[in-house]
Amino acid sequence: MSTPAATATRDASETAAAAGKDWWQQTLVELGGVSFTPAGLAGALGVFVVAWLVSWAVRRGLTKYSQREGTRDRRAAIYTVGRIVHYLLLLVAFLVALELIGVPASRFAVFAGAIGVGLGFGLQAIFNNFISGLILLFDGSLKVGDFVELESGVHGEVSDINIRATRITTNDNIEILVPNSEFVSGRVVNWTHNDVSRRLRIPFGVAYGSDKETVKAAALEAACAVPFTLAQEGPRRPQVWLTEFGDSSLNFDLVVWLTAEATKRPSAVKAAYNWELETALARHGLEIPFPQRDLHLRSAFGLRDGQAWEAMGRPVRKPAEADPPPRSGGNDATEDVKREIKEDKDSTDAT
Repeated sequence: MSTPAATATRDASETAAAAGKDWWQQTLVELGGVSFTPAGLAGALGVFVVAWLVSWAVRRGLTKYSQREGTRDRRAAIYTVGRIVHYLLLLVAFLVALELIGVPASRFAVFAGAIGVGLGFGLQAIFNNFISGLILLFDGSLKVGDFVELESGVHGEVSDINIRATRITTNDNIEILVPNSEFVSGRVVNWTHNDVSRRLRIPFGVAYGSDKETVKAAALEAACAVPFTLAQEGPRRPQVWLTEFGDSSLNFDLVVWLTAEATKRPSAVKAAYNWELETALARHGLEIPFPQRDLHLRSAFGLRDGQAWEAMGRPVRKPAEADPPPRSGGNDATEDVKREIKEDKDSTDAT
């Protein structure tokens, strides 16, 4: 038999529990006949968190699989599948969250139609970039890992294709976010779309009177000295073209095909070839001309050379003797590209 005190305690507990339950189901705000309660909002938030975690786990697993066993094209396809799964999971979570909040799908369709016009005008740029991102994922003309150059001059490797923008990583390790619409409506140069190899032209000039065959031999030696030359024989062998008769020089182009790794580092690779070109031309005694004007004073007041300088009140300049600058040796551009290629391979092997 319960005492009055125990009964009162039990009634108080039941009242507190009922009050807590009522607060959990209490209407916070009501819009369009839909009541928003703490329970519904918490359930909707939980659905979104679960969907995001599942999407993150799926994309992470696909990324590891593609880096371990996939080729370049297969990695791009797996990345596209991962992004589509991500969007689908978020869409399903959104629909489930609406049901938990208390918004039926039929009512949401009417509501979406009502606000669609307003969003179309107010968020036109966002929707444009979103649709452009979907086009990039399905079109296949731009994939993660491609090295691209935009009309604005930005060039780098495509690292990620998101809803609003595509992330490009330059060779200076700078992350640039480019709106997706710029890839769809603008001119984009994809250096690695079908073939990862690329032909590079390195212009240089020599003085008039230089032997063309000697120039060609020196330039081919420079091409052989750079480890990024794709082949030494065959249709993609290095070539030397006489392109122009300049004002003070014979202008040539060293035409080389690059390896796949070097294609994504054009600036450093070009510097590497320029370094070896200067070395090879100097070794063969070939002069690299530059615009200059020389004034030759043969005589002054019947005097010549140093006596003429002294007659004009100018001291005779003697060449100063100085220690030669220290030579560090090596082609810095070549070493830099080698280091970046090794880092890319190490990161791929580590994953």
